[in-house]
Formats: sequence, structure tokens, C-alpha cells
Amino acid sequence: MPMTQEDGELDSLVRKRIRALRVAQGWSLEELAARAKVSQSTLSRIENGRRRLALDQLVTLARALDTSLDQLVETASDDVVSNPTVDGAHGQLRWPIKAEPGMTVIRQRVTEPPPDNPARLRAHPGREWLVVLSGTAILLLGNRRLRIETNQAAEFPTMLPHAIGAEGGPCELLGIFDRDARRGHQRGEGAEKADAPAPSGRPRP
Repeated sequence: MPMTQEDGELDSLVRKRIRALRVAQGWSLEELAARAKVSQSTLSRIENGRRRLALDQLVTLARALDTSLDQLVETASDDVVSNPTVDGAHGQLRWPIKAEPGMTVIRQRVTEPPPDNPARLRAHPGREWLVVLSGTAILLLGNRRLRIETNQAAEFPTMLPHAIGAEGGPCELLGIFDRDARRGHQRGEGAEKADAPAPSGRPRP
């Protein structure tokens, strides 16, 4: 059965991936060959396209490279570039992480200082990681008040009551939320809207 162009591209990709994984581990051809129990010349021919890829050898090489056969033969994704979802109400851009369903990357401009009222600190299941892209952020975390400068990052379990604000002018944040943390923030945003006073100044019914 003749090899199609698609088969040829996958074949080439797998060979490049084997070499790239070997180099990333800092291993010579000899070292990987010893780990995979194949001859150095066989491995060299596999990487250079001078030997047909055999399934049993790919399984052995995947194990030696500390990966799986599925990952070794995974095809290139067509949807490499993605556009953000814009949330104008909260000044946010959001990107889902396709390889980790439920994970979300959010870029947000923060202009308000952190809340004075401890009741406005939120706690919910999950973990959150954020980096300050510009400006200075203040993270209230439990009983602590942490100052996060440009290019500094923070990672914390969101079961600790927390809130974040800007200091000395607006700041830009990039955050990564797991599924639970994102849901907790969505619920928190909904609760803040419900607690906000009506336009006349009277509480909402």
C-alpha cells in the first residue's frame, strides 16, 4: 500500500520528535540506544529516515524517552492559534487551554485597589496562578497582604479567602485558573452584581 503525503508527514514528524526528545534529555545516540536496547546505528537510521518505523520499536523508544506511544505519534494540531473571548464588563480576555479542558487563561486590567471590607474576600475550591505583566498588584490572601511587582508571580489554593487590586495606578494581570477556580470566580462575580445597589441607591429586592 503506497504511503500518502499525510503518512509521510507523520513519519517525518515522529522521527524529528524522537530526536528532539533525546536532545532535550541531553542524551547521545549511544545513551538512548542503550536505554531502548537497540543498536546505535539502528537508532541513527530511525532518526535520519533511513529505516522504516516499526511499531514495536516505537513502543520501546517511547518508554525509553519517558513518554507514551500516543504522544510520540500525535499529529500536529490544526488549531494552534486561538483568539480570546472578550469580556468587556470585567475588562478581561479569556483563552481556554485545549489540552487541559477546564483550564482558562485570563488577561485582566485592574484599576481599583483591593477591598477594605474582609467580607469581599472570596474562597472557593481550586488553584490559581497569576503573573503581573505591568504595574503593581496587591493580593489579600487570608490575613496576609502581599505586594506583587511587574514580572512577579503568585500561586495559591483558592480555598484561602482572597482578593486582588492595583496599587499606584492600573496593573495588568495574566492568570491561569483550573476549572474549580474559574467557576468560583464566576459565582463570585454573580454575587457581587446581586449585592450591588440598584441605580436609585435602594438595595435590590
